[in-house]
Amino acid sequence: MLGHLVSLATEDLARLKRERPGLLAEVASRPRRPPRFEAALRSGPGFPLICEVKQASPSAGLIRSTDPAAQARAYVDGGARCVSVLTEKRRFGGSLDHLRSVREAVDVPLLRKDFIVDPHMIAEAVEAGADAVLLIAGAVEPARLAELWTTARELGVDVLLEVVQPFELAAPDALAATLVGVNARDLETLEVDEARFERLSPSLGRPGRLLVAESGIRTPEDIRRLAAAGAGAGLVGESLMRAADPVAAVRALVEAVA
Repeated sequence: MLGHLVSLATEDLARLKRERPGLLAEVASRPRRPPRFEAALRSGPGFPLICEVKQASPSAGLIRSTDPAAQARAYVDGGARCVSVLTEKRRFGGSLDHLRSVREAVDVPLLRKDFIVDPHMIAEAVEAGADAVLLIAGAVEPARLAELWTTARELGVDVLLEVVQPFELAAPDALAATLVGVNARDLETLEVDEARFERLSPSLGRPGRLLVAESGIRTPEDIRRLAAAGAGAGLVGESLMRAADPVAAVRALVEAVA
């Protein structure tokens, strides 16, 4: 599935570059803004949450069709430190317009979550109002990952570097990454392994590095278990998208750890 999603992103990229051939240079010429996504996760009360706006997924199909801006406001009202917006269109039902509408609705830092394979996509994220981008260690070759990392830093956005498999554990050290996510969902099989964070976190912990537990988080008990294993923040999407009261659902997770 990961290879399929990367292939789709690569196909779409050719069209996007034709439509906006000078976007990267244009965005690079603008004054840099101070990064604020990682800083938001490191300050404030409660357990730091990145709450995700995600309409659908390959594993779940349609999750919930809702107004992205309203969903993001509910997250912030519940205490979310940051909001993630899924922008992949074909399998996740997202778009950059969702990111733009969320940017207009809330003032917290935003993450563009997509299968980023080219610096052009990072420029798109910046133009749409993102404060950070997700880079998936297993999605591209190490040289391209380093290029994407450098581009993000040059454009003034933070990077959440995601790892899934043990053979990807060298990537955070190679890039001196300070914000590293462990996805419980295997991006090849789409199966969730709730013990993955506990297995990988001992090899990822470094002074000054913040570990983010991703996927499979539903209850305050999940938050407490992951925090005990070294998680300094969590990224939660599907369970919050399905919640009848997302404000209360976010608050319960935030308050799970004093």
